[in-house]
Amino acid sequence: MTLLDGKSLAEKIRNNVKLDVEELQKQHITPGLAVVLVGNDAASAAYVNMKSKACKEAGIYSVVHEMPETISQENILDIIAMMNRNPNIHGILVQLPLPNHIDTTAILEAIDPTKDVDGFHPYNVGRVVSGLDGYIPATPYGVMKLLEEYNIDPKGLNACIVGASNIVGKPMATLLLNANATVDICHIYTKDLKSHTLNADIICVGVGVPNLIKEDMVKEGAIIIDIGINRTESGKLVGDVDYENVCQKTSFITPVPGGVGPMTIAMLLVNTIKSAKNKITKA
Repeated sequence: MTLLDGKSLAEKIRNNVKLDVEELQKQHITPGLAVVLVGNDAASAAYVNMKSKACKEAGIYSVVHEMPETISQENILDIIAMMNRNPNIHGILVQLPLPNHIDTTAILEAIDPTKDVDGFHPYNVGRVVSGLDGYIPATPYGVMKLLEEYNIDPKGLNACIVGASNIVGKPMATLLLNANATVDICHIYTKDLKSHTLNADIICVGVGVPNLIKEDMVKEGAIIIDIGINRTESGKLVGDVDYENVCQKTSFITPVPGGVGPMTIAMLLVNTIKSAKNKITKA
């Protein structure tokens, strides 16, 4: 069993980003990332702080627009329009989830697709599905980079994606399909999850259910990508996989924490650099 060490790979990627920033600054360009944070959700705030810290370490200009829970949709759209026009902002992301009175789709569609470093705009979703160049959502992008780092080629493998969200599950399935894997997508209405996971060479799970994937649901030698992150009553961080029992059967497995999580922020920085470089190309 080999651990897929996202922490080490993320550090290497972030060091490369720092070098990219230094090269861009020689051309008088400092990549800029703007974040919209609505409300006072503790988990969202903590995640945004991690992004801001990573930007600072890499030399990326970062600004967080903190807004009250009660803010109107029109006000958020005004802020996004302002950031779309700002030439010093190369990446825009809206921290999800948004309050119930906000139309999330309308907010995401308002972002300039060339600054959509989260890869959630339908324009970028369509390009990625079509196998064209576009901004890839950071978490699935990070998973693919992890597989690449450990010389795991999905071509011809059976892949089972557990979770069908627009943020993780669907783009993860798309990227693996583009890599010529045979992809199975499971979700809350799947009748017999075990029958799908047992057939999989690669299992990617991200649904927020601790210990969902158990030892008897995994075949010998499977590759396990645990995208879930949950906090137990004791405060321990765990994934969606029963790690202690499942890891003995696997060829590769991501730990939680230290697996996919660090890769998400690293790839967000990569997308921001990509946007800044694209602006030079089109100038």
